[in-house]
Amino acid sequence: MSGTTGIGPVEPGEGTHGRDLPEPEAAPPPHPGRRRATLALAVTPALLAAGGYLYATRPHDPPPPEVPYPAQTVAFAFLGDRVPPPGAPPRSFSFAVRMSVLEGPPVTVPRIGQPYAGLSLTEKPPVPFRTKAGSPREITITMHVTDCATVPKDAGLPFLDVTLRNTRAIQVQSFILGSRYAQHLSHSLKVACSNDR
Repeated sequence: MSGTTGIGPVEPGEGTHGRDLPEPEAAPPPHPGRRRATLALAVTPALLAAGGYLYATRPHDPPPPEVPYPAQTVAFAFLGDRVPPPGAPPRSFSFAVRMSVLEGPPVTVPRIGQPYAGLSLTEKPPVPFRTKAGSPREITITMHVTDCATVPKDAGLPFLDVTLRNTRAIQVQSFILGSRYAQHLSHSLKVACSNDR
């Protein structure tokens, strides 16, 4: 037994050579730009979620009011007798109406008609014409009796069929012009057809 104890550094044995191993290198500190990119990636979803919430809960402006239908904005009134225009055929008579656009965009009138088969109708100004709110238009209507057998002897509730158009729609509206118009029409028809009856 030798007098040495085994406490101490290990020495290489015979035929071996000792080699110093390099100490492990510490990881380099993260690059500042890489740190910012990682932070931005972590924060982006939260910002998107917050932005979406703010967009969804923000107060919305009410939509602009819809343009009214033309028939809701137009009024017709009977004004009275007019002299038939020069060159009107026999058995013709004329009267005037006032068209008013009460609100909304201008209204165009492409056609004016009436319900009786024995009458034809012309208007001045000629259709189509346009009227805007606040500018009433007087229209002179001339009716010509083409067949006395098919016109009514007494027109109870006569009306005019008027086609109206604005930026929202095109509509056909029947306008009852009141008792004065009914009396005028009945009288004019009797006068126009008096020889036939």
